[in-house]
Amino acid sequence: MVREIEMTGRTVDEAVTLACESLGVERDDVEIEIIDLPKKGFFGLKNTPAKVKVTHKASKSQLAVDYVTEVLGHMGLTNVKIDVKEEEESATLVLEGEGLGLIIGRRGETLDALQYLAGLVANRGEGSYFRITLDSGNYREKREKTLEQLALKIANTAVKTGRSTTLEPMNPYERRIIHSAVQQVEGATSSSIGEEPNRRVVISSKNPRPPRYNNNRDRGPRTDRGGDRGGRGGYNKRPYNKEGRPPRRDNRDGRPPRENRTVTPDPNKVRANPPKEAEGAPLFGKITLDD
Repeated sequence: MVREIEMTGRTVDEAVTLACESLGVERDDVEIEIIDLPKKGFFGLKNTPAKVKVTHKASKSQLAVDYVTEVLGHMGLTNVKIDVKEEEESATLVLEGEGLGLIIGRRGETLDALQYLAGLVANRGEGSYFRITLDSGNYREKREKTLEQLALKIANTAVKTGRSTTLEPMNPYERRIIHSAVQQVEGATSSSIGEEPNRRVVISSKNPRPPRYNNNRDRGPRTDRGGDRGGRGGYNKRPYNKEGRPPRRDNRDGRPPRENRTVTPDPNKVRANPPKEAEGAPLFGKITLDD
């Protein structure tokens, strides 16, 4: 982002100093263009001041620093120091000072929101995308280790049980950490579902186990045995009559109920009557003992 200002002064140095103070930058970070040199009139009348044009080409990381500093000032955090670690296409702003817990927020939500806004400010101008990462109290490193351990634990469980687990919503940076950790577990896989900002990671097994079936509920009615008995599980239950008892039904061979049958004895199966001559005989014979 380019910022420029024209300033006048009694001398060129004075005009440049006033312009840098107005822009809030150092003199070494600006380009100076002298428009008019100071001129003195006759007898000290109608003196013409010096006029300069100062241009400041702020880097994208500096724009992010300026924005974060302004926001922290509105939050009452004026003693926070910002250390910039700039790379080719990204920069990490490390916050150091007191009251960092307020900046981090619950699970880093405040820190993520401030990082997102700082990235928008830094990329407001022309040029390629410049990534801004905001860290406070080494929170990013601690969070990364926690997510890696969580992903490895859930991935191993998914391989053993064959069950999938859906994690809480995460930002793209944290989801990449989860995907990278799951790839280290053989037989586990991960995918993302949902829309931002509620996009989640699902960790599952590549070979899920088949579901278990309940013997009584999922196999249907058991008609192969016990069809006439009411009772447990899949047995067919007999309807009840008005008296609250199951009605009698004919046997499977078509015969009427027992109370309506006429029993005819089978002569081949009737036991023969005992002989009459044995009616008066004792059960045991007489035993005689010799002297």
